[in-house]
Amino acid sequence: MDRIRLILFDCDGTLMNSHHHIIRVMQLAFAEHALPQPSVTAVSAVVGLSLSTAVQQLLSGKEAELTAAVTETYRRLYRDLPGDYVLYAGVRETLDALKGRGYWLGVVTGKSHAGLQRVLAEFALAHYFLVMRTADHCPSKPHPAMVNECMREMGVGSAQTTVIGDTALDMQMACASGTKGLGVSFGVADHATLFEAGAAHVVDHFSELLEHFPHLQQQPPSLTMR
Repeated sequence: MDRIRLILFDCDGTLMNSHHHIIRVMQLAFAEHALPQPSVTAVSAVVGLSLSTAVQQLLSGKEAELTAAVTETYRRLYRDLPGDYVLYAGVRETLDALKGRGYWLGVVTGKSHAGLQRVLAEFALAHYFLVMRTADHCPSKPHPAMVNECMREMGVGSAQTTVIGDTALDMQMACASGTKGLGVSFGVADHATLFEAGAAHVVDHFSELLEHFPHLQQQPPSLTMR
């Protein structure tokens, strides 16, 4: 039986609590263009999509030029405004433990590559991750390209890979790639939504992930010869 070797994490809502920051920046971006501000519910529903796809959905099909303009405004505001986001409790300790147990860790996110690198540098997390895919070079979730490319780069198959995320899109991406999806309930989606989207398990605290990933070096008990 294949054992999990590669663990792929979403970023926003999974590694860090950025929900309120995303909502605030999106509403400010719309306001700068004299557009009605999207509701908290509306913005929450597009978290996990690539930025341009999220803005396009919130604009309900308005012209492409406006989508591009709001997208660029969002990027500028997200970069320039003080970051109202923090790592979830237990993230660093859990990543340390998973790495120590022999797992390969990666990130699959709707953020831009520059945005992901900025966050990883800010929280000193980059050294944990061997492989990363962002919305810059892959189709938006739930398309499986991000996961498929990570598996190909690391030389593992779907039976050896788990995707961890907080949205239905993450779980749907896992299903589309044939991998196991493990949901976290402290981000955007609740238990029911994550299970409905295909999650095999859902955890309520980041450190609970360790219960699902035993030491890879652990050997079965030796048999006593009689």
